[in-house]
Amino acid sequence: MNKLIEDRKFEGPGRALGYTKACSAESRTAPRSRIKIYFDVYEGASLFDDGTKWSKSGRHLYAMGRESSTDNKTAYLFVGCSSSRLKGSEAQPAPLQGRLEFDKPAKGAYPANTPATREAYLTVLHSVTLAVVKKLGCENDAGLPEKPVFTEKKWRGEQ
Repeated sequence: MNKLIEDRKFEGPGRALGYTKACSAESRTAPRSRIKIYFDVYEGASLFDDGTKWSKSGRHLYAMGRESSTDNKTAYLFVGCSSSRLKGSEAQPAPLQGRLEFDKPAKGAYPANTPATREAYLTVLHSVTLAVVKKLGCENDAGLPEKPVFTEKKWRGEQ
């Protein structure tokens, strides 16, 4: 959490590409969970809805946060946070990105890319992201509802 706050001390909209993740969460129990969650400050180029036909690769866009999308390997949830704890966010909300990754087993495959899998990923990522924005004191919980939204949207340029 402190790393997210520290990131806002730098000028500009976010961190340089290739910068390490700001904070992460993973299971400490054995066997370890194959799901990892990361948070950091994102650049505009990190958003998926840029006119690329992501649906061809199995990625789905949802109406939650600034942007949310998922497939059977990763889920992303982008929000804007205005908080007194994040420098400059009163003028322009801090761009926060939550990312959930599923590591497939060494001998196995990713789960099927079904609505149930995608909704499960978004449920977990929404829950953790909501906890993070509440902890940061983001105004209006960074626009996140109390329950996840599974309404799919069309990608930019799709009919």
